[in-house]
Amino acid sequence: MKLLLIYAHPEPRSLNGALRDFAVAHLTAAGHDVQVSDLYQMRWKAALDPDDAPGYASDKPFNPATESHRVFVAGTQPADIETEQAKLLWADAVIFQFPLWWFSMPAILKGWVDRVYAHGFAYGVGEHSESHWGDRYGEGSMAGKRAMLVVTMGGWESHYSGRGVNGALNDVLFPIQHGVLFYPGFTVMPPFPIYKTSKTDADRFEQICAAYATRLDNLFLDQPLRFRRQNAGDYEIPALTLKPHLAPDRHDLGIHLLGEE
Repeated sequence: MKLLLIYAHPEPRSLNGALRDFAVAHLTAAGHDVQVSDLYQMRWKAALDPDDAPGYASDKPFNPATESHRVFVAGTQPADIETEQAKLLWADAVIFQFPLWWFSMPAILKGWVDRVYAHGFAYGVGEHSESHWGDRYGEGSMAGKRAMLVVTMGGWESHYSGRGVNGALNDVLFPIQHGVLFYPGFTVMPPFPIYKTSKTDADRFEQICAAYATRLDNLFLDQPLRFRRQNAGDYEIPALTLKPHLAPDRHDLGIHLLGEE
């Protein structure tokens, strides 16, 4: 299989760096083709701005979506964006590895999403009508591919539990898993979290790698997060609200998972 690792950490000698190297070695030894986008090493340009829109008429207000679509359709996107889009289309699965900074991804990774997820590539695709509101949330250009987050954090597992002070981990990651991944069509696997990173010694690192190896070996076998597809009948269109008989009287993020009736 073809695996793409999107990696965002500024220090290659960190725990994240060691986990990246382990994943590449393990997947390669298993016979997979692996590519890595090491965003800090690449000095990835994070800001989506007029420089990403060759031919932009500067006498008009800059509209990121409009200009993104224009250069995507014209085939005039910057080369770094086109390269990353080609990697996504090549991959059977994508692993996003990053430290959880302020309850989200590092800015450089958010900038990768902003620029690579062009209008016409990752969003703004498919029929938009009163009965079908675009190919998104389970559909779209990434449909058929799997994606998984590998996330390191200093907090304890209990801090990210259902009653933990930071909120349940899948709720914290909802904007990424449901938005960045499921929106353009990825089948989203449960995340692989690494807690209490500052307490990782050699023995614990071996335990983490053993668990990570299992997740990598079963990436195409394990059950994904069962998010509801937008156009499968569970949502009112065009309002895009969950139909009243599904998870009635609930308003939490869990209602967007199948089985939460």
